[in-house]
Amino acid sequence: MRAILITALFTVTALSMVGQEGGRGGMRVYVVTHVDVTPNYTADTTKLLLEFAAESRKDPGSVRFEVLQQDSRGNHYTVVEVWQTSQAFEAHSASEHTKRFRERLQPMLGSPYDERLHQLMR
Repeated sequence: MRAILITALFTVTALSMVGQEGGRGGMRVYVVTHVDVTPNYTADTTKLLLEFAAESRKDPGSVRFEVLQQDSRGNHYTVVEVWQTSQAFEAHSASEHTKRFRERLQPMLGSPYDERLHQLMR
């Protein structure tokens, strides 16, 4: 079910961007990250992810930044991001708020932080 939901959201996001390229001639970067924490950290993680999303949406080059929580397992999250260019994503990754987020998230994780970068196929 999780895979179907992610695929559907990713497809809708990708289709809404067809024909659009990132600034300065670069291709947009699509990032899907799976965040699984131990159940006792669900409330803390939800708050942390929502704060991180709000900060990240303000970053230069952010096109879209969504946080999903799995229905059947509330301690499993998926973050879907779209960045205008790889440089925008790299700047976001190096930003203080991203470093702070990952540092705060680390002790809550129940499995490795799973971040995957994608390109829109044409």
